[in-house]
Amino acid sequence: MILTSLEKVTAYRMHTPKWAVMPASGAGAAAHGGRANRPGTAALYLALDIDTAIKEYKQVSTLLPPGTLVSYCLTLSPVVDFRQGYQSGKWSALWEDFFCEWRELWFNQGIEPPSWVLADEAIAGGAKGILFPSSISPNGINLVLYPDLLEVTDRGEVHDPAGALPKNQDSWA
Repeated sequence: MILTSLEKVTAYRMHTPKWAVMPASGAGAAAHGGRANRPGTAALYLALDIDTAIKEYKQVSTLLPPGTLVSYCLTLSPVVDFRQGYQSGKWSALWEDFFCEWRELWFNQGIEPPSWVLADEAIAGGAKGILFPSSISPNGINLVLYPDLLEVTDRGEVHDPAGALPKNQDSWA
């Protein structure tokens, strides 16, 4: 694995408005799993630019559903640097399958996606996240962050200086 540090990086995520009360938890991805986390593992999927964050939120929909765009200020180390994708000789062969159709494998076939095994490997190796190319936004870079692994020396703050994000679910009752 290639590891790197993130120093004063800004990342973004569009949240479903109802869940903007917990913008740093990773609980949504923990409920069902994601590309780089199995169910039960908290993961926060971020993008390194606004356009990619919006496209990732929209996915394949023709219309953009309502969302709350949140900025994150990050300084943390180490993270897996998979921005250049799979390159033979630099990565173990399993990394070639990072972009597997994980939803099809897990939800339709009941097969553990290889990308979950890679995430487990990254976590076991001490990585707090994985940087990887977006499959939806050309030239976009995503970061899956594992919030439960952040330490005191890491910084992963939601940028909300005016306190505009809702504080609890009472806003949606």
